[in-house]
Amino acid sequence: MNPRVRQVFAALVLTAPLAACARDAAPEPAPVPAAAAPAAAAAPAAPLVTGLPDFTALVDRVAPGVVNIEARIGTRSSARDAMFDDQIPEIFRRFFGPGFGLPSPEPGPHGRQGVSMGSGFIISEDGYVLTNHHVVDGADSITVRTYDQREFEARLVGSDEGYDVALLKIEGKGLPALRLGDSRALRPGQWVVAIGSPLGLDQSVTAGIVSGLGRSGRGGQQYVPFIQTDVAINRGNSGGPLLNTSGEVVGINSQILSNSGGYMGVSFAIPIDLAMSAAEQIKKTGHVRRGMLGVVVQPVDASKAKALGLDASRGALVNSVEPGSAAEKAGIEVGDVIVSVNGEPVMRSENLPPMIGMLPPGTRAKIGVIRDGRQRELTAVLGELPADAQRAASAGDERGGAAPGASAPAARIGLAVADLDPQVRRQLGLGAREGVQITRVTGAEARQAGLRPGMVILRVGRTPVGSVAELERELRGYAAGDAVMLLVRAQDGTSQFVALTVDAE
Repeated sequence: MNPRVRQVFAALVLTAPLAACARDAAPEPAPVPAAAAPAAAAAPAAPLVTGLPDFTALVDRVAPGVVNIEARIGTRSSARDAMFDDQIPEIFRRFFGPGFGLPSPEPGPHGRQGVSMGSGFIISEDGYVLTNHHVVDGADSITVRTYDQREFEARLVGSDEGYDVALLKIEGKGLPALRLGDSRALRPGQWVVAIGSPLGLDQSVTAGIVSGLGRSGRGGQQYVPFIQTDVAINRGNSGGPLLNTSGEVVGINSQILSNSGGYMGVSFAIPIDLAMSAAEQIKKTGHVRRGMLGVVVQPVDASKAKALGLDASRGALVNSVEPGSAAEKAGIEVGDVIVSVNGEPVMRSENLPPMIGMLPPGTRAKIGVIRDGRQRELTAVLGELPADAQRAASAGDERGGAAPGASAPAARIGLAVADLDPQVRRQLGLGAREGVQITRVTGAEARQAGLRPGMVILRVGRTPVGSVAELERELRGYAAGDAVMLLVRAQDGTSQFVALTVDAE
């Protein structure tokens, strides 16, 4: 062995054990006192959501029951051309003009023209199909195209604008009907799936979650407690099914909330239990009947809740009771706050119309109200809502001037008022000792509440007032900082409660 190599080898052999010994001889690190030891990390919580859903099995089973609907309205051009024309992007219309030279449809009997494209789904093996009223409204003819590309001329059995539901019938046997679920079992956060024909793209599938429930008053439909979702919905999805993860229909896709006309993350579906109730009535009688209580209600905000002595802003505040109605016969009064129907809470005023409307006329309904700070239960035998009873509430205007003898007895709530002239009372349909007229609005809060000259104060709290003196007497019972409720009638005849804060003397 080379002498130099031998020296290096010997050095390695001799020093290695020494290094090991040196490590062994090194003093042990001082133990950490128990008090100074770090606390053990908490075990991670089990995840509440794991993985991503796969909807392929659901779609395979459900898709055959979803149909495309073409409703032709006063047109001689082909359905395909009209569909294409209907989907032309706005930028192309600006450059090339509407229709790209396609034949122009002639107006139909309803003043509309073209082809309405939508979706639907089969609910019975013998050919009953459910869709939206607005998809087939005014149609001269309706074509249903199934999953296997068969086309059927459909008969409109009937439709209901209030629920936006239409029932169609096609001739067939052994058709793939969808299974119906329970929309009342839905909870925010649940996965849901939509299948339909957005923008003419048949059998398109989108998915999302339930965002909210009981969204009433959408699009003027005050009798539908909509299901809100974040499922992508566009034109052509209307009438298609909303499905739970079991492949059951829980709703009918109906509306979107959008500033652009396209999907912006908020969509709405009609609950299937409501839709099927309407469909069964249409099938049997050709129309839908709804219960009617006979009240006009408004929301309870924080100021009204304070004035009414409520612990929270909830319920529906009654500002008008129709004479001879179920409400009047049950003893419901102006100023009552309706908080439940048959034990089901009424959280917001817009919840009340669909709750009452879903009950058949003649139903004995238990109505929970709060009156003078006490809760009580009244029984109302519901009437029937007339077909034209969906009236939009309108705000008062600024017409009208000061009446003779105007003064400022209501300055503490930002108003100047006057006794009503007998002729004005007659014109407004008021009794001889009913109402005090607002002549001027001086307070910012009163203006923000929508009060205008010419409006008439009917009540302070629950007490009717028919003169300035009576109004003054009632207002004296309120201290500075108190909230006072006024029942006010606008010149269009609508009435509503407003809450105002009383200023110091």
